[in-house]
Amino acid sequence: MAMPEQAQERVPVRTILTTIGLVLATALVLLLIYEVRRVLVWIVIAVFFAVALYPVVNWVQQRVARHRWLATLLVFLVVVLVLGGLGAVFAVPLAQEGTAFASQLPALVADARAGRGPIGELLVRVHALQFVEQHQDRIGGFAANLGTSALSFASGIVNGIVATVTVFILAYLIVLQGPLIVGGTLALLSPQYARRIRQVGRECTKTITGYLSGNLLISLICGLLTYAVLAIVGVPFAGLIALFVAIADLIPLIGATLGALVAAVAGFVHSVQAGIVVIIFFVVYQQLENHLLQPVILSRTVRLNPLAVLVAILIAAELAGILGALLAIPAAGILQVISRDIWEHHHRRRVEPEPVT
Repeated sequence: MAMPEQAQERVPVRTILTTIGLVLATALVLLLIYEVRRVLVWIVIAVFFAVALYPVVNWVQQRVARHRWLATLLVFLVVVLVLGGLGAVFAVPLAQEGTAFASQLPALVADARAGRGPIGELLVRVHALQFVEQHQDRIGGFAANLGTSALSFASGIVNGIVATVTVFILAYLIVLQGPLIVGGTLALLSPQYARRIRQVGRECTKTITGYLSGNLLISLICGLLTYAVLAIVGVPFAGLIALFVAIADLIPLIGATLGALVAAVAGFVHSVQAGIVVIIFFVVYQQLENHLLQPVILSRTVRLNPLAVLVAILIAAELAGILGALLAIPAAGILQVISRDIWEHHHRRRVEPEPVT
């Protein structure tokens, strides 16, 4: 006689409802993150700069101002003045070159239509005038849509200003309230773990500060050298082009190539000899930057292997675009600091002898 099969154990209704609730809660959180992704990006950037300025504010508070709010205010005022000073340094030559370009624009257009001058000769060589004549209808349709593009561009400028102001205010408040936040969080932990987290935090701060200062220094060097080369070969609007190259050089992977492309085009428009000189300069400079400047800075600050840097930038750029590429190196440095601390702590626990009872 066969034994009756044992009834299958049923899953409790409470477990099913809990699982459904967790799935729905996860989906709701992901949806919320997607909806506020722009604000989250602002917060990430603000935290990034706040961490970089945090030790500076601490130093000012210890040496200059006793009050936290005064030290934070002084540091951020200095940042604003430095940025304003850099803008003023570039504003005067850019305004002069912009005025000169506006006055020369009618003559340049007339020469281009007649096939005269460097621009006209270039247009003739690439058969650009014939292309314009053959595609006048399409060009007219494109020009008709420039109004919508202009509105989008203006909206982007407004959003950029709002984002900049918001990030600045967030970074200011994070630095101002930093000691309270850190102290309150570490008070919940044991003294041993609190000391360990403080040490890791200091190392992470050094990584971010070193990356920012080093990247700005490299871009400044690139901009100054570009301006010198363009001015020597006589390329017009050298200050404007050098400023664009310096800003583009802040973007990993594609920034230097983009800046070099714009400068090379401007050089060839001026003359073939100038274009060749500009290309040679950027080829040599990129080798110096990739094999001398960046390794020296990274070895002293972020302390990352060049292969690890490249892999981090590629992965971060794929996940988060330009923002990911900008934050890839300091993020990889922070992960390296945390991993090293975990490994050393684990190794120390293994080699330390157990106390004899």
